[in-house]
Amino acid sequence: MSDISHVSIIIPTLNEGGSLGRTLRQLAMLEPLAFEVIVVDGGSEDDTVAIARACVGVKVICGVGCGRSLQMNVGARVAMGDILCFVHADTLVPDDLVAVVRQVLADSRVAGGGFISLMCGDLTTRWGVSLHNYLKTYYAPFLFKPWRFFQGLRLLFGDQVMFCRRSDFWECGGFDEALPIMEDGDLCLKLGQKGRIRLVNRIVQSSDRRVVRWGVWKATAIYVYIGILWGVGVDANYLKRFYEDVR
Repeated sequence: MSDISHVSIIIPTLNEGGSLGRTLRQLAMLEPLAFEVIVVDGGSEDDTVAIARACVGVKVICGVGCGRSLQMNVGARVAMGDILCFVHADTLVPDDLVAVVRQVLADSRVAGGGFISLMCGDLTTRWGVSLHNYLKTYYAPFLFKPWRFFQGLRLLFGDQVMFCRRSDFWECGGFDEALPIMEDGDLCLKLGQKGRIRLVNRIVQSSDRRVVRWGVWKATAIYVYIGILWGVGVDANYLKRFYEDVR
């Protein structure tokens, strides 16, 4: 990899008009800036696409079909950077995101990484849910893939702003478009064959809208339940019925 790596940020969207503008405004203030920001829309019926198109320099792709894995793969195909960084439309990142990502992947032993996700609302920080999600990065691979845990496998999720080299991403086959959920965990398993998965000791801030809809205890129970069943091999298409799409 060259000394200065180009970072492409890819954002899959579906009816994210309430969140996307803030996220794009923050990405426009990164220092240094990302090489490009790509929004891939899955058929929004609100003003998501209009908001994305109003932002100078943002590439907007529409009409690709709905499905987060599909949308992120489409964005990865058109991306020109040698590093891919996947950001959810309701997630805010640190101003030095690009520098941090470059520094982490400068280590050839690291195949991918992500950040600590702090789940927040307008007046609330979900400390308990956020702590569980942080611990899950470690305990899930330790319980279900212990031999790989000690080789550096960590289980990351989309809210944690996952990133990897574009070459490694495609050598692993990208995101599995047949998976309605857990495509992020599946990618970690594949990238983990190439090197360590690094949890960066920095914070990104994600929306607590699922916790608001479900409640703290129900949300935590759903996360644990889905994680355990997926860990023992239950099909993700079955697990999707427990994971309501909340906007």
